[in-house]
Amino acid sequence: MPSPSAVIVLAAGQGTRMKSTTPKVMHPLGGRSLLHHALEAAAGTGAGRLVVVLRHQRDLLAEHLDGLPEHISGSVAIADQDEIPGTGRATECALARLPEDLDGTVLVTYGDVPLLSAATLRELTEFHETGGHGVSVLTARVPDPTGYGRIVRDAGGGLAAIVEQKDASAEERAITEINSGIYAFRAATLRAHLPALSTDNAQGEKYLTDVIGLAREAGESVAAMTTQDLWQVEGVNDRVQLARLGKEFNRRLLEHWMREGVTIVDPDATWVDAGVRLAQDVTVLPGSHLQGDTVVGAGSVIGPDTTLRDARVDVGATVTRSHVQGAVIGAGATVGPFSYLRPGTDLGQDGKIGAFAETKNAQIGTGSKVPHLSYVGDAEIGEHSNIGCGTVFVNYDGVSKHRTRVGSHVRIGSDTMLIAPVTVGDGAYSGAGTVIRKDVPPGALALNVAPQRNLEGWVEQKRPGSAAAQAASSAREAEQSGTSPAAPDGQAGTRAQPQPHNDQETNAAQGQPDQHTSEERGA
Repeated sequence: MPSPSAVIVLAAGQGTRMKSTTPKVMHPLGGRSLLHHALEAAAGTGAGRLVVVLRHQRDLLAEHLDGLPEHISGSVAIADQDEIPGTGRATECALARLPEDLDGTVLVTYGDVPLLSAATLRELTEFHETGGHGVSVLTARVPDPTGYGRIVRDAGGGLAAIVEQKDASAEERAITEINSGIYAFRAATLRAHLPALSTDNAQGEKYLTDVIGLAREAGESVAAMTTQDLWQVEGVNDRVQLARLGKEFNRRLLEHWMREGVTIVDPDATWVDAGVRLAQDVTVLPGSHLQGDTVVGAGSVIGPDTTLRDARVDVGATVTRSHVQGAVIGAGATVGPFSYLRPGTDLGQDGKIGAFAETKNAQIGTGSKVPHLSYVGDAEIGEHSNIGCGTVFVNYDGVSKHRTRVGSHVRIGSDTMLIAPVTVGDGAYSGAGTVIRKDVPPGALALNVAPQRNLEGWVEQKRPGSAAAQAASSAREAEQSGTSPAAPDGQAGTRAQPQPHNDQETNAAQGQPDQHTSEERGA
């Protein structure tokens, strides 16, 4: 199909029905703004030039355009509409941004029709150029045409005029064929007739539709191409329409991915953004949201109840009931349930981040595991290391963040605190409950030795009359009498006698020394 010479996207309207401080065309749908959708379709035609017409909140929209992908931001020009209202004036301002000698087809579309495709625009271009028309209009037949301009045809079925609803007669309002607002013009036709447009109408605006009548009077051919896909020409005027079109966009996108070999168990409970890429044999379970520039490798299972934003999940990984943002999950790795992977997390191949774990700016090597209830922030963990339950990488001193480095084949005991900056060498261990403040050499056991102290009678002295004090008193009396304290049903039992044990063997089994110096005891 031929490509147009230029595409003009009209986005100067205020969008008051959205009732929002955000410009209408910046509202998101499927992970992109409405304007982004419109420009993707325009760029997909292969047009040599793109022009966007702005007015309301112009600077904010210009900044938004700068943040779009390079294939759009690097090629789009901005035309500023002046105080003269109307689509005709907006197009006139855009034409002034194009070369005076521009020839060929100029498409005009809108910034609030997110389901319009590049294929439809190319089809309109082909229809227009093959027919040798001065103006071609994309139309649709709808059950309720309220609010749209009506297509008035002549006795031979040709396009006679487009009448806006506020200017239409009762007979014209009964017409169900509507103007989509999307046109193909010969560039010379626009240059010839835009200056002749008038604001003498009910709205006091320069209507682009009036170019059709002027072109007919000049003997140029005008025509209408009707689309059967009504969704493509439906615009967003309020948040109800935004949600309705968003749901349809998601339905179409999920259908595309299922036809590409992705299993989506429940499309009604799954949302995928336009920028997401899914490989064959990916499975997406209900309640999952894949957002931004997320990429999921073949054979991976996502969900249920999982959110991925700007994440990369490699081949054969599993992410269950977790939130992942700006993170990389290696091949064969597992995440979740109830994990939170924040930006900068890089989980290696066959690694694991388990239940109720949080990571941030952490590189976790091949086969290493953070099984559960841990925080790993600003850290590097080598290969095949295990981080015990309840471990915290203490990365913030109240002023600055610091990094922790843990080597390969390390075993960090449960409830360990690593106070950054600190390094734990390869093959090292830490005892449960250790606070690591100094570097640990390779192969060393790090532990904090402090004897347990029991303050006898503390509960009865400090909490007299409490249930705990009564239970303690009963237990002491039973111990003295050689019987068990009363059971819950009131029956007494025989108390088991304590067995003697060897303190040194017990300490050795627990990985602790058999005696303590005064320094170790904290004396």
